[in-house]
Amino acid sequence: MNPTLAAAVTAPQAGSPDAEAKIRELATSLSLEQQVQLLTGADVWSTHAIPEIGLSRIVMSDGPAGVRGEDFDERHDSVSLPSSSALSATWSVETAHRYGQILGQEARRKGVHAVLGPTINLHRSPLGGRHFECMSEDPRLTATMAAGYVAGVQSMGVGATPKHYLANEAETERFTADSIVDERPLRELYLAAFEDAITEARAWLVMSSYNSINGTTASENKLLETPLSTEWDFDGVVVSDWTGVRSIDAANAHQDLEMPGPVGHWGPKLLAAVNDGRVSRDAILEKVTRILRLAARVGSLEGFAPAVTQLPTQLDGAAVAREVAVRGAVLVRNKGLLPLDAKMLSSVAVIGHNADEARTQGGGSATVMPKYTVSPLEGLRKALPDDVTVAYARGAKFAEGIQAFPRASLHNPVSDVPGIRVTFLAEDGSEISGEDRLASHLIWFGIGIPDGAASIRMEADWTAETAGVHHLGVGTVGQIRFVLDGTEVFNSELEDDTEVLGAALFDPPKTVHAIETTAGQTVRIEAEYQLPAEQIIPFTAILLGEETIVTDPQAEIDAAVEAARTSDVAVVVVGTNAAIESEGFDRKDLNLPGYQNQLVDAVAAANPRTVVVVNSGSPVLMPWLDKVDAVLLGWFGGQEFGNAIADILLGAQEPGGRLPTTWPAALEDVPVLNTTPVAGKVVYSEGIHIGYRAWLKQEAEGGAAPALPFGYGLGYTTFEFGKAHAPQAVTAGKDVVVHVPVKNTGTRTGREVVQVYLERPESGVERPVRWLAGYAGTHLAANGTESVEISIPAKAFAHYDAGWQFERGTFRLLVGRHAADQFQSLDIELR
Repeated sequence: MNPTLAAAVTAPQAGSPDAEAKIRELATSLSLEQQVQLLTGADVWSTHAIPEIGLSRIVMSDGPAGVRGEDFDERHDSVSLPSSSALSATWSVETAHRYGQILGQEARRKGVHAVLGPTINLHRSPLGGRHFECMSEDPRLTATMAAGYVAGVQSMGVGATPKHYLANEAETERFTADSIVDERPLRELYLAAFEDAITEARAWLVMSSYNSINGTTASENKLLETPLSTEWDFDGVVVSDWTGVRSIDAANAHQDLEMPGPVGHWGPKLLAAVNDGRVSRDAILEKVTRILRLAARVGSLEGFAPAVTQLPTQLDGAAVAREVAVRGAVLVRNKGLLPLDAKMLSSVAVIGHNADEARTQGGGSATVMPKYTVSPLEGLRKALPDDVTVAYARGAKFAEGIQAFPRASLHNPVSDVPGIRVTFLAEDGSEISGEDRLASHLIWFGIGIPDGAASIRMEADWTAETAGVHHLGVGTVGQIRFVLDGTEVFNSELEDDTEVLGAALFDPPKTVHAIETTAGQTVRIEAEYQLPAEQIIPFTAILLGEETIVTDPQAEIDAAVEAARTSDVAVVVVGTNAAIESEGFDRKDLNLPGYQNQLVDAVAAANPRTVVVVNSGSPVLMPWLDKVDAVLLGWFGGQEFGNAIADILLGAQEPGGRLPTTWPAALEDVPVLNTTPVAGKVVYSEGIHIGYRAWLKQEAEGGAAPALPFGYGLGYTTFEFGKAHAPQAVTAGKDVVVHVPVKNTGTRTGREVVQVYLERPESGVERPVRWLAGYAGTHLAANGTESVEISIPAKAFAHYDAGWQFERGTFRLLVGRHAADQFQSLDIELR
């Protein structure tokens, strides 16, 4: 037998008792210096290799909706899946599993061993900057969807990393904010959201957050031990958020790996702390053992068979992206307009900046570089018959700041190929190296800039699509020279007044200059950026592009109104973008930017057959909700967004989504809103009442109701629920199964989500008005029936009071379609 094959056959598999013993033996064999070195990253994205024990590096990569790899290079493209809010809107664990499997496939393709996701912090406030990147406002929905995602990633032999542990629901002052949370909501909400990913899906990593929890920073917090390692039996690696380790004290907690490296707060300082007794050798050995265990699981440690030796059948990434976008889209209004019958149409007006420039992902570390994106305009043009006229009008500018040039408009004048030429220069101006890039948004984080580079030169010929005045510019932080057609228009420093990575990435300080062109005219663009002498983390971002400046907003709206008036139907796409929803900062309000609300009002007045598609990652206010015939929430829908929208609007697919979070009618109505620390603290004063729980409490006290309740969503067919069945009594600590007969009473195939809530009308402890206990979906043809089974975990009946407690007596099971439904109810006795 081949010696290599023989070794693979006889190698202990990661997770087996033999493997565990051998891993601990290897950990013990390392010198203290090697052990300590292994606990800090080797660079921005990977751990140290130790060849003498067969350990190669473990590579980590963002992110939750795609796998970028070790660089931000658009030539190394990634599948861009819909945002986590879109995924959670599917209310489908099976879909989450396929989503995770695509991420695992992508990771393997890019040489990545651990995906830094899912992001499962709760939607505590709709203003949260990473709301789009998180799953939902409910711990049960979040926990189950996260577990499906983790299982899918790890089925590919790649580690998943639930984050950010813990109570990290806002971005304002994110490095220093202290989340003050009582024990009961901490357990019942914020920890509960993580639990299934650890106890059911057995995640191989967890990422600790930047913030403090009740006075102790996350990387030093006892929560890393209890419940994570003790009650939940987590045996994986706790990796810090990047720069999240602040001191040696984290080494005495259950923090295992400090990222990034090679310089951090551990290293020589940690070695000294072990030698003088401030940190025990046993603590170091435990951390090293966990890292080696992860290496064995992902195939980075010779002599061990990885945790997954037989991979599942490969999935089509684009097809899954489209599927998730369809199943996560939520139809929230339909006065009979949808689905559109293409055979009955002669003309369609497609209106809105987001219709042509789709926003498929939010900002920050979640960003990936897809090979392509499909806009709603493109998707509809492709799906409609050739004899249907499609008229496009922007209607209202929404995109503030510079937007990257369309790739098709750029030509590399040096290499005579599409794109842009990038040259790295030494201090004396000599060329070190050059590369041909495809996009004008250039990001280097950790790798890609050669040693000795002092500046970066960019050159491109840009072709104007239309005649008129164009506002061309560059955005970055630092010293830059900008030249248009041989004329230097800027040579100075652009200063960042936010000190927020996400803002510098997607809404950088900029210089913009007007130039008038004819249609098809080419403009030579040159820029030269001076690299800073020192950087703590090697990070550079430069954006070349065009800023949309509208001198007469009403004229834009008037043109859209004319297009709508002369068309059979108007499709208006409104939304936000990555400069509004991003890592690094929270939103200031929930308004659609610019004149988008006025646009919808005007178009709806001109053509009552108006459908609005909302392209945002999180809730926005919709003051026109009752004035239009149909409203579809598409979220940040990934690279196949436009095709999915066309599928739904034209009836090829059913809009399958249900709201994973409550949508308000007005900002002042939101019961839990604030994301800004006061004296450094974010006090979770609402306790156990967040999301729909807070809205229900507010309504019970005579306050405002939301525009759209949690769990809500329409389809193109109708369903009828039969009489639900559940045990009349159950022993505390036992799961409950509810059966609900469901019939499709409409004329076409569709999807329904059965939601089961619990309430305790007379209780000796404070409780929500009602809370989600379980859910299950069904996909039925016309006249089809199914008995849907919904599993209710035992802990759904429990409350936390120095341990999980069960209040005996009568609970009410509520069966319905959303949190504010007219429920079918059953009483169940907890004994």
